[in-house]
Amino acid sequence: MTTHINPPFMNLNDLPRHLHDKGYGVLLPQQLFDLSQLKHADLQAFEASWHDLALDGYLKDGGRYRKRRHSCFVVEQTQVTQVPHRAHWQPLVYNALHGGMERLFEPMDDAVTQSATWAKLLIALANLCHSAAQPQRWFVEAHQFRIDTADGIGRPTPEGAHRDGVDFVAVLVVGRQGIKGGETRVFEAHGSNGQRFTLTQPWTVLFMDDEKVVHESTPIQPLSDYGYRDTLVLTFRKNGFQASNMSL
Repeated sequence: MTTHINPPFMNLNDLPRHLHDKGYGVLLPQQLFDLSQLKHADLQAFEASWHDLALDGYLKDGGRYRKRRHSCFVVEQTQVTQVPHRAHWQPLVYNALHGGMERLFEPMDDAVTQSATWAKLLIALANLCHSAAQPQRWFVEAHQFRIDTADGIGRPTPEGAHRDGVDFVAVLVVGRQGIKGGETRVFEAHGSNGQRFTLTQPWTVLFMDDEKVVHESTPIQPLSDYGYRDTLVLTFRKNGFQASNMSL
């Protein structure tokens, strides 16, 4: 029998205060639907695209447990613009394992990124950023992840507990199938307090102030022959995309 620690769900109105005090908050799926004026069925229409992700060929541990797609956008008030496909880059200070190199992943499917549902989702989460900060323009990187157990174990965050080098991070669980593990852990970036819980309900949102917390997810193992964990990770940065020519 697999047991989980339930996330500390909160009232949406309390999120700005909780971000200020704790650096993160967890929203129920229905709160996301209400915030974005979407129905569950709208987001369910995206879920099939997780079955068509490309293998992540950059894993330094040689693993084949992570599949992903990646695309970038600019959100300005009610306008969402997809930018030309570009590499994902993080400095070593934020990602000691895979930082410092340009990683060019396959782009997300146009059927997802060009849809009205996608625009509403990004605008809704950008509005959460705006409720905690003032910029009107957000540079958004979107990552579709599938972590599977084809090799026996899958590692959602092989780099360990980390920050992403952005302003805000939203982790949306899309689905879990035939696995145990995958526990989410959030810690103070400059302290000793932390909390752990498991995101199980599709379209639950973990929303974090990247300056205040570090986060990780524990490895997954199959309950029988094969399993996987699907997530959508969205990062929001106010001063442009991270790039290899940045001065840090």
